[in-house]
Amino acid sequence: MAGEDQEEFASEQDDNYYAFLNIPRDASQDDVSGAYRRLSRLYHPDKHSDPDKKKEAEVLFNKTKIAYEVLSDPHRRAIYDSLGVPGLRTEGWEVVQRTRTPQEIREEYQRLAREREERRLLQRTNPKGSVTLFINATDLFCSYDDDLDDDEFGSGSLFPLIEVGGMSFNQSIEAPLTVKDTATMSGQLSTSNGTGQGQVSCSVRRLLSERSWAEAEVGVGSGLMLSLRGFRSVGRHLHATGHGFVYILPNGLGRVGLMGTLGCQLDRHTVGYLTYRAGAPSGVQTMLVRETEHSRLSASLYVGLPHSYVTGSLLLKMPEADVKTRLVAKGGTFGFLVEYGVEKKISGLSTLGAFVSVGMPTGVAVKIKSASNQTYTAHVRLSDELMLSPVFYGTVVPLLAWAAVSRLLVAPYVRERQREEAERRRQANRDRTAARRREAESAVGLMRETVARIRQAEELRRGLIITAAWYGRLVQPSSGDQPEPSPDDLVDVTIPLQCLVKDSKLILQESPKSHLPGFFDPAPDTEKSLQVEYLFHGARHQTTVADTDPLRIPKSSHHTAPD
Repeated sequence: MAGEDQEEFASEQDDNYYAFLNIPRDASQDDVSGAYRRLSRLYHPDKHSDPDKKKEAEVLFNKTKIAYEVLSDPHRRAIYDSLGVPGLRTEGWEVVQRTRTPQEIREEYQRLAREREERRLLQRTNPKGSVTLFINATDLFCSYDDDLDDDEFGSGSLFPLIEVGGMSFNQSIEAPLTVKDTATMSGQLSTSNGTGQGQVSCSVRRLLSERSWAEAEVGVGSGLMLSLRGFRSVGRHLHATGHGFVYILPNGLGRVGLMGTLGCQLDRHTVGYLTYRAGAPSGVQTMLVRETEHSRLSASLYVGLPHSYVTGSLLLKMPEADVKTRLVAKGGTFGFLVEYGVEKKISGLSTLGAFVSVGMPTGVAVKIKSASNQTYTAHVRLSDELMLSPVFYGTVVPLLAWAAVSRLLVAPYVRERQREEAERRRQANRDRTAARRREAESAVGLMRETVARIRQAEELRRGLIITAAWYGRLVQPSSGDQPEPSPDDLVDVTIPLQCLVKDSKLILQESPKSHLPGFFDPAPDTEKSLQVEYLFHGARHQTTVADTDPLRIPKSSHHTAPD
């Protein structure tokens, strides 16, 4: 089945109805009908008595019939001209009026594609989750053995005390209800120093229009939480979001919060934000974000309670290496914090990062993060004070660990994936080429009797006789020598070209010649040419044209001097 699927896929991608019928894209209905009749005389199953040839003829005749049915119907032809074979397979075209222009057809195709995507969306969920470990490793750099009870912990331990101080789990899943409504179920569970808490919530978001949405959320855990969010695009460069919530605690007390943000697109790469928070905490924040292909720079100022602070961050992107480096600095009434680190994409959906944070009074910590649909984070506290040694080791050890993991695990994995992908592409090309080769060989076998009659008629009138023709990756001739055809990148197309001769003339249209009956692409992803040697009025002629160039013979300029 895999081979059949690949051949069907190749057929959908490669079919060129104009090239197969050897007619120009502006061909008239008479031209289409004439080309159909010519190929029908070759491929109609009733014209062949041999069972094997009848079966081969049936395949080629069906292909000829499909090409004719599409190009002879003005409506389907317009769709094909605008969108190709995939457009013909789109459901819903029966509602499109035949008078639609190519632009209207393209818009209709895009609308139907959106509807298919929406139907797929209703059948899909989007699970996300995160697991965070909070690890206390301060004993590595600052031991507190003297303060501990010797009978309980022992003194002079050979190993530092490293303990997991807390854990946090978050999980959410989206469930589309309608095209405009999406429900999200989420849960959160955390524990720290032996005590824990959790919350389960459900939210429903509705698209009110292309410029606005609203979301309501209800959560239960350590009380009841009610929340309402909204978004609205106010103008071309201006948008606003709002968020209000109410917490009702088990003891009957409550907490109310309100937040509003106004965003403005200042230029192509820069956005400004103004945010107001009411409740606890409360304050005003202004932020400026500038993002380009290779960097993201942001700066913000927050004034409020219980703290005010200034934050600046720089993210450098290196797409060629799938690496991002980040530097964040934050300072205010609480103290200061500097965080730096690197993140690398290790597969299509997964990233791995390491970050070091240094601050006062937070101390020194290292964060290791692995992200995909599930995010795993280890937050390791190295010291409660600002010390040089944990900063040094927190920076160097993750780098050395990443170098080792990259060399021993990631690099081999990436190379293997690249090798498998390259082999998959090569196999797909081989399968496609083999399928086309079989089709071309079948066509040539069906052409032989017709070619014999055409050649005999041309010999009697001393007309056009194709003596040799090669298509593919030609070896450039030197000193007048004939090119040496290779079985791997050349195909003999003498018979298919002779079959196209009519009234001592051969005309090939401006299109890839691999789509012509009896042709196939012997060397995918390379430049190809067609070389033709022929006799006309008994004189030798020769010409070579590029793959997509038109060809008209005979021509006096093709005449070659006798040996």
